[in-house]
Amino acid sequence: MHRSRSRCAARRASWTPCASIAARTDEPRALVKFWDASAIIALLVDEPTREPLLRVLGEDPEILAWWGTAVEIASALARREREKLLDAAEVEAALATARQLADSWHEIVPSTSARRTAERLLRVHPLRAADSLQLAAALVAADHDPTTLDVICLDARLATAARREGFKVIEA
Repeated sequence: MHRSRSRCAARRASWTPCASIAARTDEPRALVKFWDASAIIALLVDEPTREPLLRVLGEDPEILAWWGTAVEIASALARREREKLLDAAEVEAALATARQLADSWHEIVPSTSARRTAERLLRVHPLRAADSLQLAAALVAADHDPTTLDVICLDARLATAARREGFKVIEA
């Protein structure tokens, strides 16, 4: 089987559509980027990084995310509501926007490869379980070649681990 077809088939097992990712690593980098939940949350609420991230999204409206991102977003918004940083109406509006984004983003689904990669990441980086799953999803999306995919992340610990794995990290 031709190399680009096998890479595409492998990616199809994890997310769709594959066509938006460069089939060969010697081709120009594809525009699609992996968005960590921390970066998506900044799109939803008034944060200093919101405007720069909106520009990044405007340049490349394709979002590639881990399947658990929506839960992480709900958790972060609920925490902000409990801490009185957001009121109920702001949380509801942010959740509605998050659902709209989730309906259009490309999701990396659970897989044995992602689980095993997350387990390895926990042994080599000081990550929490959810962060190891996020980074594992990015590695699966990149076909374990982090030079082919940029990661947008505002979480310092996760960004450090992503850089050590070889990703270019965009922090806005």
